[in-house]
Amino acid sequence: MVTDGIDRLGFLIHDAARLLRKRFEAKGSAYGLSAAQWRLLVRLVKEEGVAQARLAELLEIEPISVSRLLDRMEEGGWIERRQDASDRRVRMIFPTDKSREAFAAIKSVAGEVYDLALAGLTESEKLTLVKGLNTIIGNLSDGEPPTADQTNTEKGLQHERRG
Repeated sequence: MVTDGIDRLGFLIHDAARLLRKRFEAKGSAYGLSAAQWRLLVRLVKEEGVAQARLAELLEIEPISVSRLLDRMEEGGWIERRQDASDRRVRMIFPTDKSREAFAAIKSVAGEVYDLALAGLTESEKLTLVKGLNTIIGNLSDGEPPTADQTNTEKGLQHERRG
């Protein structure tokens, strides 16, 4: 019925994501943050000043879990909570200089992990892989707007084709 490994697509995507996360955790552990804290920090640096409830949505974890992560990160000097100017009940989350510096350093770690993961693929195959994954995400998004990462990746692919 289904051939060429397509019948295992979900397992392949899951395993690839798990192994990427595992390798990233091993290389990024020097900063003393958990994988969940890294995910939060990356999202926060990219979308600075986001509401705590929105972070829970973006990370697809329960608000109480985000609150606990933020408590630990605030104690460690990674984030700063501020009240929203228009609604005092809403807490806006901002990265600190410490977070921004760590984010800059960890980008090189991510580059090393991605280079390792993509070793053996031609540039054309890499672009096809990214385009295919973005298409899958789009097909399954149920009308959700694309993330900034997806939009930037598509722009990069378009630039590569023109360049």
